[in-house]
Amino acid sequence: MPETKPIFVDDETAVLPHRILKPENPGPHPTIVMIHGHLGNEDVMWIFRQTLPKEWLVVAPRAILQDGENSFSWHPRQQGKWPSLGMFDTAVDKLLQFIDTLPETYDADPKQIYLMGFSQGAATAFALAIREPERFQGIASLVGFMPQRVEDAIDNARLADLPVFMAVGTEDDRVPLEIAREAGKAVRAMGAFLAYREYDTGHKLNGDGMRKLKQWWVERAADAGQP
Repeated sequence: MPETKPIFVDDETAVLPHRILKPENPGPHPTIVMIHGHLGNEDVMWIFRQTLPKEWLVVAPRAILQDGENSFSWHPRQQGKWPSLGMFDTAVDKLLQFIDTLPETYDADPKQIYLMGFSQGAATAFALAIREPERFQGIASLVGFMPQRVEDAIDNARLADLPVFMAVGTEDDRVPLEIAREAGKAVRAMGAFLAYREYDTGHKLNGDGMRKLKQWWVERAADAGQP
């Protein structure tokens, strides 16, 4: 039987427009918040659904800034500059409000919230976890980067013992390898339990990357005692 398709929600109760895929089993549900990248929307992350635990709640919010037709971003871009941590503050505030609604609205388990971000969405996920690390149980960063000016987060080991998966493309023309490697160093310096992988690909995950991502999620499900 084919899996139920994610439902689009954009009503007066929704902090952010989003798509939601709720499992059939009773909750509370371990939950994955999928955070799209620059010029994405709530539809583009579902290609990664195949890597995720089948009986978990999955939700994909739309970013806060419209940046073209059906295209959205988490912060205003500055030409030629990588964004600082502070530039994600508005997005982090809104996403935390959104995540706060998930337990009551969809029976999400507030003690089992995971983040998965692509490119700018990965940077947004890191910004979220730096702000409130106790809220999250893991981060999957897909061809992403770390915001700039995170020295305080490094000094205070803000991601201490947090499982983090980072997939990096060695031929990425949007997040250069040097930037991605520096992000990995920052994640380690913040105390995370990091699984860092480089792949001979561009700004995407190749087949090997998808397989490693799936295995990482299998490990997270085992840690959570969930299927």
